[in-house]
Amino acid sequence: MHQPGSESGTVDMMINMGPQHPATHGVFRMELRVDGEQIQDLVPHIGYLHRGSEKLCEHELYSQIITLFDRLDYISNFNNELVIVSAVEKLMGVEPPPRAELIRIIMCEFNRIASHMIFYGTFAIDMGALTPVLYNFRDREKIQSLFESVSGARLMHNYFRVGGVKQDVGDDFPERAMALCDELERGIDETDRLLTENEIFIERTSGIGVISGEDALDWGLSGPVLRASGVPYDVRVDEPYSRYDELDFGIPVGSAGDSWDRFYLRILEARESISIIRQAIALMEPGDTMAQIRRIARPPAGEVYAHCENPRGDLGVYIVSDGGERPYRLKVRPPSFCNLQALRDLTVGHYIADAVVILGTLDIVLGEVDR
Repeated sequence: MHQPGSESGTVDMMINMGPQHPATHGVFRMELRVDGEQIQDLVPHIGYLHRGSEKLCEHELYSQIITLFDRLDYISNFNNELVIVSAVEKLMGVEPPPRAELIRIIMCEFNRIASHMIFYGTFAIDMGALTPVLYNFRDREKIQSLFESVSGARLMHNYFRVGGVKQDVGDDFPERAMALCDELERGIDETDRLLTENEIFIERTSGIGVISGEDALDWGLSGPVLRASGVPYDVRVDEPYSRYDELDFGIPVGSAGDSWDRFYLRILEARESISIIRQAIALMEPGDTMAQIRRIARPPAGEVYAHCENPRGDLGVYIVSDGGERPYRLKVRPPSFCNLQALRDLTVGHYIADAVVILGTLDIVLGEVDR
């Protein structure tokens, strides 16, 4: 931008990207200061979707809070439900039946695949490629149909309960789930062939938004964003919960910590999730799906922290109980919010088009960022 009264002087231009911008994947605004096309500074603005979820939880029964957690990361509903029921169970000393634990794992891993499929498709759209999202939503729709048959809802499931699950799965569930795994495996292979080695895709992602493992830890990053930088931290392995310690699966890690690594890691994770589902189905035996506890949970006075591996990272919840039917205080540790902190460091020095790519690889969900 030409500076008045100067022959050659320039000033940085401020550009608002969002909050109504398709590449921000929600009501999120990036304030960019650019010199030509190069980004000199970036300020993220959040809060457009703030609903006071944590405060609302203090006025709801523990069973009602599950529906509020469905609406945090609204692409990973089952994973959200698992962390809140796990926290209350930990505080109460309740152990769900083995069958219920396996049903939870299967639902959460299908949800992880569905979440990653949305990432592949929208990430490709961010760079101008429409075809992958058509494949990904085709396969995700099959997962949503399974979710609907189990919980009665496509998205806001309200299926997990303190002590187990709302109801048992149908007799044909193992066969349907195994057949779906085969279909999803083929779908992941198609996405892999479409994008991973594509020359244009590599040019747009390789070496873009690099972050080292040490810096990623300093920023508090977690999930695929952290593992892409070579740090093999996964709550399912490092602090096993449910029955994950009985299952054999790998933790994919990257080496470069760039946008390509963050993309490809989710391809590998989806494959591992399929392996986990198949193992969990093989372990399923007839039995109860709900522990014998009072219908309205009333944990003893105390405090508890529980966390699980959400598709976007380490999702935690801290609860303070005064012995009543509602939490005295509840606080969420949201992975998308923490991952977003590194956005400025990842983006400065790159171009405007790269900012869209870098933000896309963080895979944020604004319902969980703002709460």
